[in-house]
Amino acid sequence: MTVLKWLLIVVSAGYVCGLLALFFAQRAVLFPAPTSARTAPHAAGFPEAEEHILTTADGEKVIVWHVPAKPGRPVVLYFHGNGDYLAGFFGRFRSIIADGTGVVALSYRGYAGSTGRPSEHGLLQDAAAAYAFTVARYRADNIVVWGFSLGTGVAVTLAAEQRIGRLILEAPYTSITDVAASAYWFAPVRLLMRDQFRSDVQIARVKVPLLVMHGALDPTIPVTFGERLFALANEPKRFVRLARGGHNDLDNFGAIEIARNFINLARG
Repeated sequence: MTVLKWLLIVVSAGYVCGLLALFFAQRAVLFPAPTSARTAPHAAGFPEAEEHILTTADGEKVIVWHVPAKPGRPVVLYFHGNGDYLAGFFGRFRSIIADGTGVVALSYRGYAGSTGRPSEHGLLQDAAAAYAFTVARYRADNIVVWGFSLGTGVAVTLAAEQRIGRLILEAPYTSITDVAASAYWFAPVRLLMRDQFRSDVQIARVKVPLLVMHGALDPTIPVTFGERLFALANEPKRFVRLARGGHNDLDNFGAIEIARNFINLARG
């Protein structure tokens, strides 16, 4: 009994230490900025873009890249994933702008040249600054908000609070807590998460046309989370399940063309 008692104490102490480590490391896991270094658009091979530095409501300096839309074309306000940076996306941006569509792409605080440390509240302030920049240059109904992965939570909240034309969600989730609870089933994740990104709560307030794209083989955010969020959304809406798609490879399976058709149909 003494051995069993000490074994239980050791296991319990290890479990508690593990929970503490998970709690204090959660933002490093959720926001693993691949680089804090600034890369100018021309240095990234994307001279079409203009770089702007915006000041957020709490005084941080965040970078956006802007490719102006051609006359009569919409602009995509783009929110990237948690492990991304703007210089790594110029190929995708170039595909988006091929038909004259403009792009405003945000580098979150703590990411690639932007100041500060990321958090849910902070990213939403960054998004508000990027929206203000965009709506000062384009009509609200010409703004297409596009969120990828982590960025879908930012996109849904912005779309719930601001006037936009349409919304694209790529590999979305109901909430970060749902995804984390699935991955860390052995821990009381819902009690530990600081940044929850409750898209399931916000999506009912979105009243614009919605496109959801999700890879059926997504190992990072399983497609079931995208399907659940879609079920909560208002019409008009469309769900595209890409049978061979994973998480970061949806462009290989037609994501850009699907999005372009959705934008043009909505405009029609």
